Amino acid sequence: MKSRIERIVALLEIVSLSKHFGGLAAVSDLTFGVRPGEIVGLIGPNGAGKTTVFNLIAGIYSPSHGKVVFKGMDITGKKPNIINQKGIARTFQESRLFDKKTVLENMLIAFHLESKLSFWRTIFNDSATRERERNILTKAQELLRSVGFENDMHHKATKDLPHGHRKTLGLAMALATSPELLMLDEPVGGGGMNPEETRIIMELIKGLKQKGMTILMVEHNLRVVMGLCDRIVVLNFGKKLAEGSPDEIKDHQEVIEAYLGVKDHAY
Repeated sequence: MKSRIERIVALLEIVSLSKHFGGLAAVSDLTFGVRPGEIVGLIGPNGAGKTTVFNLIAGIYSPSHGKVVFKGMDITGKKPNIINQKGIARTFQESRLFDKKTVLENMLIAFHLESKLSFWRTIFNDSATRERERNILTKAQELLRSVGFENDMHHKATKDLPHGHRKTLGLAMALATSPELLMLDEPVGGGGMNPEETRIIMELIKGLKQKGMTILMVEHNLRVVMGLCDRIVVLNFGKKLAEGSPDEIKDHQEVIEAYLGVKDHAY
């Protein structure tokens, strides 16, 4: 009965999901859910299948078996742009930015990718198009201010931004689509982020949760995972090893042995 109730209230359902590359099972019979308004962490050793799961949800890969259900709709194998339109956005381990453009120009590109302006309106630049452009500019500036880019919108090409700021901008660009589910792929990972930058990203994610955002997160930094997540799903060799609260996971002996490889541990 419990699993049935969880399926009813889940915003995202992963049901018996599997992905094979040749003879390798990257993900095997994985099932879990993400409820509205919570942060779920997806963790595991390198090669455990975490990024493959993200790619299956986002439509980059089609599963070998199983399904992905979002808001009660089967979105399995649909194209990434369709999944994004349904209300799912993601970031990447390596920020995908337009390095020669400013912070604001990157945000405007993100908003324009979401824009529904017709081809002919864009060509003829009618009053409705100009009004839409002004609204996009205002929203882009407001979103950048909300993540701490008050002073760096115009005069910095993104190639000159510190690593943490690049991560923040990538997150902000994902928010331009107004997603209901935000998938964060190593929001503080990738190297080069100092403790202050990590703290800022964590506070930003906490703020998104307070506003009602639902988040699925892959992250190797266990202190970040334990500090942010409501629930954690642990993968090992493509299979679910454990699922539970941070307190349950940190004391789970199989997780300690498989993920950490040591008995003495600290978060």
